[in-house]
Amino acid sequence: MNGNGKLSRWVGEVSGIEETWNPKWQRHLPAKAPLEWLAKGWRDLVTHPMLSIAYGVAVFAVSFLLIWLLFATGRDYFLFPAMAGFMIIAPLLAAGLYLKSSRLEQSEPVSLGSMLRVRPMAGAQVFFTGLVLCMLMLLWMRAAVIIYALFFGVRPFPGLDHVTQLLLTTPTGWAMLAVGISVGALFAGFSFAISVFSIPMLLDQRIDAFTAMGMSMALVWNNLRPTLVWGVIVLALFLVSVTTALIGLIVIFPLLGHATWHAYKAVR
Repeated sequence: MNGNGKLSRWVGEVSGIEETWNPKWQRHLPAKAPLEWLAKGWRDLVTHPMLSIAYGVAVFAVSFLLIWLLFATGRDYFLFPAMAGFMIIAPLLAAGLYLKSSRLEQSEPVSLGSMLRVRPMAGAQVFFTGLVLCMLMLLWMRAAVIIYALFFGVRPFPGLDHVTQLLLTTPTGWAMLAVGISVGALFAGFSFAISVFSIPMLLDQRIDAFTAMGMSMALVWNNLRPTLVWGVIVLALFLVSVTTALIGLIVIFPLLGHATWHAYKAVR
């Protein structure tokens, strides 16, 4: 199928929500369903826990290294956009955790090597989806720099401490925060909708990236209550990780990764 054909197919999947609520995509899940997903995710985490913890340590180490590089190269102004961008590509980074949960369901052996060398059923399609997510992250980071320039002008970045004070104690800073949060929410909402179920779907099924992203968006739109609750839980736990200098990622990232697999199984 050529690129135009894939795009048409994706548009077709998304157009399945031309009615505000389409029964084809409704799963009639209660708002508290994400709590069950978390419970199942915790069960997978504590089954062969060192595999999940090692995965979490790797994510923490890479995240810490990237933040150190931002400060070492004088690009600390990218810190907040980069942290928001992490949430955009996180579903892709959790592919190995989805694999572990899948194999535990089927009582199959699992190893750290297999988690790091995931072979999706959809093949290279998962990398195309990852490319889309990375492009969204880069676009958001550039948008964040432009928003800063619109409010504070084109001038050298004065340092993270000074900017934080400006944002929290001046009317211009409050206005920038309002605009930045609003724009960031649009990026995050769109990225969440196309990726939350598409990455596990590409791991589990032979399906192309456009169709998977379209189906993910349709499932989110038509199951808003549980998916919104899930989004709030993900954001809250990520903020907990931030307050612990990202150390919390060692446990929180595997927990959310395993739970996302069960969220996918609940709506597929």
